Amino acid sequence: MAEPTFQFPGQTAFYKGKVRDVYTIEDKWMVMQVSDRISAFDVVLPRPIPYKGQVLNQIAAIMLDATQDIVPNWKKAVPVANVTVGMKCDTYPVEMVVRGNLTGHAWRTYKSGKRELCGVTLPEGMKENDFFPEPIITPTSKAHEGHDEDISREEIIASGRVSKEEYEQLEKYTLALFKRGRELAAKQGLILVDTKYEFGHQNGTIYLIDEIHTPDSSRYFYAEGYEANQAAGQPQKQLSKEFVREWLMANGFQGKDGQQVPNMDDAFVASVSERYIELFEKITGQQFKKEDVSAEEAKQRIIDTIAKL
Repeated sequence: MAEPTFQFPGQTAFYKGKVRDVYTIEDKWMVMQVSDRISAFDVVLPRPIPYKGQVLNQIAAIMLDATQDIVPNWKKAVPVANVTVGMKCDTYPVEMVVRGNLTGHAWRTYKSGKRELCGVTLPEGMKENDFFPEPIITPTSKAHEGHDEDISREEIIASGRVSKEEYEQLEKYTLALFKRGRELAAKQGLILVDTKYEFGHQNGTIYLIDEIHTPDSSRYFYAEGYEANQAAGQPQKQLSKEFVREWLMANGFQGKDGQQVPNMDDAFVASVSERYIELFEKITGQQFKKEDVSAEEAKQRIIDTIAKL
């Protein structure tokens, strides 16, 4: 569907992110539209990817439903395939990053010789992509501007960002969600490697908010071949949007000053769309059904949904 800036009755705020457009209604409800925009190297690429927003929104909706017995979440309805309507919560100023394997930022830290990340001691003798003995939580502070930064649980509690009691509850939820996420991934022949969760609160209750277990917020490995690749010191086959970054790098773009985004022709855009649909089907085990809705119909569906809340 097109990406208009909706104007809803009772709208009190609007935020346009790189990928998401978020509307606040009566300071009570949130309307999150996951656009087809795609970003890489902190740059929004010039052409949208058809159905990408639908893919990400529907994966998140499925995963929120599959974890609501662990922790209540913000989602109330999905009136349009790429739109979620839910509760507005007061957000905790930390992201709960949880890692099951020594990969990415954790590996770079480890490779540099450090054996501590966000106050967590890392075991000796590990190789890239090895499983940790137990999943570890390496939180980041949520920055209003610039990049999020690593922070320890001790710093979070001492600074008053989150109370000790609430933070310990966030840790319990995070580990339980990750365990469920791994179980769901294993059924699809995948390993959930690392991911992040965001939480908010309202009237004394903690809620899981935003997206979860999508290829934009998580890293997945294919389970088949994992052991053989580790034994041979080979890279793991990943399921993520890394292929877009690789194409950009191969075409001379890494987001640096003076670099121009390479031309995204129709064939490339179509291939990225197809890859996102493959991601949906692989992660969820469900067949993807394309939904094309006019902006006017989408707006009316959203208004009708909010009226029933």
